[in-house]
Amino acid sequence: MFLEWTLLPLDHVNALLDLSVDQVQLRFEDILGLKKHQTCLREAALLDYFVVGFWWAKEMNFTCQQISFILALLQLLLDNIKDKQMPRSENFKVFDKKLLSARKSSADTDVNPLFDSDQIKSITDYFKSSLFQHYRLYQFLFTQPRDEVLLGMERNIDVANSNDFAAPLEEGMPSEVYFRYMASSPATPPTQGLDECLNNEEEPGKSQQAEGRESLEGFSAEDVREVLGEMTKEMLTKLQADFAEKLRLQEETYASSWCGLASRQRWWGFAPWSDVK
Repeated sequence: MFLEWTLLPLDHVNALLDLSVDQVQLRFEDILGLKKHQTCLREAALLDYFVVGFWWAKEMNFTCQQISFILALLQLLLDNIKDKQMPRSENFKVFDKKLLSARKSSADTDVNPLFDSDQIKSITDYFKSSLFQHYRLYQFLFTQPRDEVLLGMERNIDVANSNDFAAPLEEGMPSEVYFRYMASSPATPPTQGLDECLNNEEEPGKSQQAEGRESLEGFSAEDVREVLGEMTKEMLTKLQADFAEKLRLQEETYASSWCGLASRQRWWGFAPWSDVK
């Protein structure tokens, strides 16, 4: 009596009502055979088209038969765009005719209408805001060929033949001549060279420590105190001499400044020379 989606029986529609949106998407991938929806824009648009339509019908609390009608109507309108390249006005007439057929009841049988007037209005608003509002985008998606994206690139590299060019530096001479005249003598084993380096490094350190111990053995504690006392005395004498010299220079500077001030005051008549202290 009413339009039904042939790709999904009613009992399978009822099973989809208990699934989440991600699980519903996985089921629609298998039903529609959209295995390349992550890289193909056309398959991604188709998957989104049916999943959103089903989820909207579920939120409207439609029955399984009503949801199957919505999915079949989505499929019919999309086939008119893809296969028949039907304009929007003619496709809307097909939509209106199918929707009104679900509103009428049969006179010969006791079959109630599939949708009431409020549901018919909601379905019309949904299709207007989804499919018919973006009708030209769906037309472009299914009628215009898309260029394949080049994901790889093949390159050919020409390699020069070594026989046509002379080898550089020592590689240009025969190996027998190189090893006979140019190559150095066989190197010493790494372990042997390392042991010799360690021995050479350890010997100067040992000799320096021995010399230091020998130099300290001839002095007693009194000798050390005497040497430190002489050094301290020399340092204090030098510091006292430097301090006395700086103090003398500072006194001369102050004295010259006071004499200049007193002479200027006497010249200007402020105070006699004997009053300047």
